[in-house]
Amino acid sequence: MSIRLYDTSTRQVRDFVPLVPGCVSIYLCGATVQAAPHIGHIRSGLNFDVMRRWFAHRGYRVSFCRNVTDIDDKVIAKAREQGRPWWEISYENERAFDDGYTALGCLPPTVEPRATGHVTEMVEMMRALIERGHAYAAEGNVYFDVRSFPGYLSLSNQELDNLRQPEGEGETGKRDPRDFALWKAARPGEPSWETPWGRGRPGWHLECSAMAHKYLGPAFDIHGGGIDLIFPHHENEIAQSRAYGDDFASFWVHNAWVTMSGEKMSKSLGNSVLVSEMVQRWRPIVLRYYLAAPHYRSTVEYSEEALREAEAAFGRIEGFVQRVVERCGAVEPAAEVPPAFAEAMDDDLGVPQALAVVHTTVRQGNSALTADDKDSAVARLAEVRAMLGVLGLDPLDPMWAGTGRGDDLHGVVDSLVRLVLDQRQAARARKDYATADAIRDQLAQAGLAVEDTPSGPRWTVSSQ
Repeated sequence: MSIRLYDTSTRQVRDFVPLVPGCVSIYLCGATVQAAPHIGHIRSGLNFDVMRRWFAHRGYRVSFCRNVTDIDDKVIAKAREQGRPWWEISYENERAFDDGYTALGCLPPTVEPRATGHVTEMVEMMRALIERGHAYAAEGNVYFDVRSFPGYLSLSNQELDNLRQPEGEGETGKRDPRDFALWKAARPGEPSWETPWGRGRPGWHLECSAMAHKYLGPAFDIHGGGIDLIFPHHENEIAQSRAYGDDFASFWVHNAWVTMSGEKMSKSLGNSVLVSEMVQRWRPIVLRYYLAAPHYRSTVEYSEEALREAEAAFGRIEGFVQRVVERCGAVEPAAEVPPAFAEAMDDDLGVPQALAVVHTTVRQGNSALTADDKDSAVARLAEVRAMLGVLGLDPLDPMWAGTGRGDDLHGVVDSLVRLVLDQRQAARARKDYATADAIRDQLAQAGLAVEDTPSGPRWTVSSQ
């Protein structure tokens, strides 16, 4: 079965056929780095990390470009508000995003270009668009003439006559209010670069077209991002890139939001949960499970209860992994994943169905352990590790060793629980079973399950 993906531009799930056999090129709109990331930001990077891993597992060579928008109205506003240089704000938050991606197990991109490093490419693109009648200069700005491109708004399925283009600060001289800025004229105290039309800085949309062209060429396989980018950002990218002469992306893939009380998680709404804060309270691998488990096109409603459920679900998987390793020793991942898992992932990255296969295999492995069938238990663990590896969730992967302060917190909790378990063991040794049972019951009330194994007691987060 071939990989199938939902394509926003055609509004249907289509068979994926790469432009170059055996290769996949992906451009993901990355961060605008005016502030530190919340979990809604990181979800996009994580969903496309799973996509990338699945293509690699299927034998494709993946080129993955994730940009950084390091100059923008929001960055400049933050710099003004905080009395700091714009580049200091950008670089500080770029590092925070990279830390967030790394903490949640995302592989580094093949290339991670910054907008400010590609002004030359943007100028070349603007010059060609003006020459071809798709753009014009006005009062130091350069605008794209939306009426010059017949396919405009096909991605978002809007009518031009009903369009209300978001208006940027300082955008003067437009022929039509629906035209969008490719370049913004310099204003006092703001960063600017020299161009044939005067000093200024990039418009948000142009930079992605320029970077995608440079690193992935005039045609590439997949363009990704959050659903909030469909309009205006991705719609405008299509217009300027195709008017320039590029075929641009064959597939448009969009992930849904993380919400809180039904509202999109957003700094401006004051309802965001920073990744740096979350990894203080939750193990990063649990956060990855929580964000990766729903289908990428499904909204994730944030709640502490949902996170606890994710922790318990992942705890059942992790507990099985630990039990087999304790009884049977190290087990390498299988070379192939089970067919049902592959079928789910091939069908528009069906992670929920794929995880159902993981949990079924875990139950089979636990039954094998109960029956003392070590060969079957080892075989099931090899399959589980192969599946978890595709999802970036293998607890035995070295990347999860000591990543983030959330793991430090887990280590503290483990030390405290071990002290209590030592007291329970001492009570059992002196045949004070009432005290031992009371300790176990108290741990259960705290949400911890205790299992007595040949190598000593071990604890996991209870599934109850």
